Amino acid sequence: MRLSTLMKVTLLATALAGCASPLSFSPGTSIVEVRAKSGTPTDIRFDRNDDELWEYATGPAGYETYLVRFSIDGKVKDVAQLLTDDQLEKIVPGKMNKADVRNLLGRPTDETFTANAGTVWSWRFRRFGTAPGWLTVRFNPDNTVFERIAILDITGGRMMESR
Repeated sequence: MRLSTLMKVTLLATALAGCASPLSFSPGTSIVEVRAKSGTPTDIRFDRNDDELWEYATGPAGYETYLVRFSIDGKVKDVAQLLTDDQLEKIVPGKMNKADVRNLLGRPTDETFTANAGTVWSWRFRRFGTAPGWLTVRFNPDNTVFERIAILDITGGRMMESR
């Protein structure tokens, strides 16, 4: 039996309707409630202060990566959208390394390596909060940041047809 496109979209929308955006959680919300409403995070790690960090990445096709920070008592301290122009500006070429960038922007949408450019990580995001684009970070051979770039996606996120 083949499902129509409308039926597939309807089923997907219904499935996603039960998921709460991590941004909807306020400080003090329990870790149990976040898991129940947002599901399994794409990554869990701990920072230097022993805060538990849950990452909810919407990539590779999505434009957001949310970080939910929990205090030692299992309550939300804060929630942040990681893929922003402001976050990109925090990256310091020559000073920061891959681990620093990973902690700042979350897991990359794409990781590539070429002989000419070296290692390049990219994330989809909304430039100035609205225009589809890419955050791109290129690394030196010693894994420090070489450069950081924000690029507008002139296709609006759509694949371009070749003629």
